[in-house]
Amino acid sequence: MVRVRVRQAADLAAPAAPACAAAPPGRQEASCPPSTAIIRVPDAPPAIRGESRLLEAFLAGRSPTTLRAYRRDLEDLANWMLGRLFTPDHRPDVEQAVARILSGGPGEANELALAWRADMRKRTLAPATINRRLAALRSLMKLARTLGLIGWAIEISGLRHVSYRDTRGPGAEGFQALLAVVRGRSPKAIRDRALLRLLYDLALRRAEAVALDISDVDLEAGRLWIVGKGHTERQALSLPEATADALRAWLTVRRSAAATATPTNGHSALFLSLDRAGKGSGRLTGEGVYKLVRHYGARAGLGRVRPHGLRHAAITEAVRAAQAAGMGIEEVLDYSRHADVATLMLYRDRDRNVQGQLAGLVAASAPTLRPACRRSGAGRPAPKGSAPRAPRRARRR
Repeated sequence: MVRVRVRQAADLAAPAAPACAAAPPGRQEASCPPSTAIIRVPDAPPAIRGESRLLEAFLAGRSPTTLRAYRRDLEDLANWMLGRLFTPDHRPDVEQAVARILSGGPGEANELALAWRADMRKRTLAPATINRRLAALRSLMKLARTLGLIGWAIEISGLRHVSYRDTRGPGAEGFQALLAVVRGRSPKAIRDRALLRLLYDLALRRAEAVALDISDVDLEAGRLWIVGKGHTERQALSLPEATADALRAWLTVRRSAAATATPTNGHSALFLSLDRAGKGSGRLTGEGVYKLVRHYGARAGLGRVRPHGLRHAAITEAVRAAQAAGMGIEEVLDYSRHADVATLMLYRDRDRNVQGQLAGLVAASAPTLRPACRRSGAGRPAPKGSAPRAPRRARRR
């Protein structure tokens, strides 16, 4: 049997193995078993023209959160391709990995996507993560086809799964306990109280909160301007009195607190990081919001509290208030700013525990029977067609 050794183009400078000696007809396989056939395989293909612009166009206009997620997804693909389509000494970047997929043709590209999906399942990644990464690859190839770079698409679909969304959050009482542990009149305490009130009172996402600038707050008109998820234009939200008071207190001390912010672009931010070391841009980050909410949640004895949990708790309270006031659930969309009313139905159904109520009704339709007495046979159903048994006489002593 002829052994095949794959060699990269860089290895061809080395002397090749001696060729097989001539063999009699019909005995070629037996005449050169120790030899090795050399097959020339070129190194990683050079980046095709335009894939850099393809990535720029694909990532342009994305939110910072989406950019980070897509970059991680494409980097995972490039790392996975190492050792499969690239030699171990050639670590591909994202552009080279994309160029390799584009130059491979539809069959190879779909086979690669299928193998990547299988590998992610083997790594026990969450179905939502796997589907997002496959969706990023499909969208990138779709854009490449739109731009005329290829004439095919990735047909590999994601995994079927039913996501569970915890819509409870800490609740109204939990939020009050959260505020109670933010004590003192320090700039950080005043900032955190204003931030927590925005996250709960207006059901803001943490990305929406950290993106706010001072110019987005209009206390005289009682409005706050935000750029919501999936939107590019600002929209106005009305400020409750308690929220406006907390923001007013923060803006009063913010000017002196801005002296500790790094003077790059943090002075326009509504919420500063207040980092004494001067790290970062001066603007409070989403990770910083996550850490401070977790910190206050642990101090309040609430366990793990997330910033989005405050939004869940606020929307749950809004759904309850709308039902008590006789308002339709679709009107809560103005408050929650969801794209689909079906998402709000989750909040309503989880709050009412429809499944639990129906399970109780079904269980009540089949009450539990008392256990039968084994000695007397009471409670046992008599066989069909049998005569009733006479009571057993007492034994004579």
